[in-house]
Amino acid sequence: MWQFLLLLGTSLLVTGGRCQCLSEYTEMFAEAGSQAVLPCVCRPPSTSAAVVLWSKDLEGTVWRKGKSGLEHWGIGAAQRVRCPHSEVGAGDYSLYIKEVREEESGEYTCTMQDGEKILSKRILLRVIKVSISPPAPVEGNKMTITCSVSPWPQEATVSWMLNEKRVYPDSADYVLSKNQASVLESKASAGMMGNWSCVMHKGRKQGKATTALTVRGIVNPSSASAKVYAEVGSAVTLPCVFSTGLTPSDTAWERLDTSGSALPLPPSFNLSSLLSLPPWDRSVGVGQVGQGDGGRYRCSGTVEGRRVTREMQLVTAQVLSNSPSTQKAPVSLTCHLSDASEVTEYEWVRVTYDLNGTQSESSVQKGRVLGINRVTDRNSGEWACRFHGKEGALGSVTYHLHLMSGLMGDNETGSSSNVAMVAGLGFFLLVLLLVLVQMYRNYRRRKLILLYPALENIVHTIANEREDRERNRVKEDEISK
Repeated sequence: MWQFLLLLGTSLLVTGGRCQCLSEYTEMFAEAGSQAVLPCVCRPPSTSAAVVLWSKDLEGTVWRKGKSGLEHWGIGAAQRVRCPHSEVGAGDYSLYIKEVREEESGEYTCTMQDGEKILSKRILLRVIKVSISPPAPVEGNKMTITCSVSPWPQEATVSWMLNEKRVYPDSADYVLSKNQASVLESKASAGMMGNWSCVMHKGRKQGKATTALTVRGIVNPSSASAKVYAEVGSAVTLPCVFSTGLTPSDTAWERLDTSGSALPLPPSFNLSSLLSLPPWDRSVGVGQVGQGDGGRYRCSGTVEGRRVTREMQLVTAQVLSNSPSTQKAPVSLTCHLSDASEVTEYEWVRVTYDLNGTQSESSVQKGRVLGINRVTDRNSGEWACRFHGKEGALGSVTYHLHLMSGLMGDNETGSSSNVAMVAGLGFFLLVLLLVLVQMYRNYRRRKLILLYPALENIVHTIANEREDRERNRVKEDEISK
């Protein structure tokens, strides 16, 4: 090594060589556990077999390639340090460290001997790491998130991000302490779950490290501002799901008034459904949502000695209809929610079904109120009011608009008149048909009699005799009286 350093002093006086390093000194960041690439590129590439040495201050050789092409590994894990052969011929002698560790930070030197020339480049490797203590805190307990950099840079700035959104220094919800590290201190909450990133800036250089935070407690709903939308008369489930594997004790459901005091649960709440759920799922089912069931509810349970609670709001939805006073009075349908503070848009949709039961929908209008001038067979049936928020659809409620005789318009009256006319015409045609049949039968009988004249005389004689007997019998009855 001392020979390389001796030649290095001489090489500084040499100019105009075939190979010139792009930079003599640089700093870089690498996240702990990632692959660190320490650059060492010379342009144009050497035409002869160069000797390349990678060393680390105070620790000696890391990797070396001799003129014969043989490679030698020194300190560190040989399986994690390499210099790709495919890049060497192009003048790229960058050192690759797989799964870099904090103890591998420090100053590295890339030295290349090309004939009589010795070229050198120094790289300061800073390893950045984010750690959480305790690793999986219980909701409500204190926790720390630490960003450590080795070696720690002077005059550097640090920012924190949660799921790629900056939370520090933009937010005052966290306390920051510094002592060769950036430390966030806070109480664990479900809203803190996700990927935490520490971003460090030093001049034009930037380092970033990320780790995932898992908070044990109630994971669904994740915040106290959760709202569950349900149609009056329908079934719904209020979620209360703890972290998988937890077995909370003393779980309870409560209804809250405006002051936060506990009230009895409505009778529609089915607490017996909890028996069929796993121990970490304390969600409760509501068999039939009542009009007065809207409001705030609280689920709670004890986890490792700490009481974990979550509040949510049940929002009831229904369609209100006016009662028309006259046959031709208009009908208005109003989409009513017990809390519409998060609703940004209402949409009325007509739902129809064909003979096969296939459902089709058509959007009619926007707005909370749907006005119908006159109920007909074209606008009666199923209607759906859908309400949306900033993040998308929140829920929907349906209403069946019935076609009643008292509300029929001119179209329905005309249809009834047509039906009566068709029925009368049918009856007339039936009577006419019977008359024609009887006339035909008489015609046939007369035709047969004309074919046999004697038979006609006999029939006529028999008819006369029958009439005489009838007259004689009447006279005898009168005499006997």
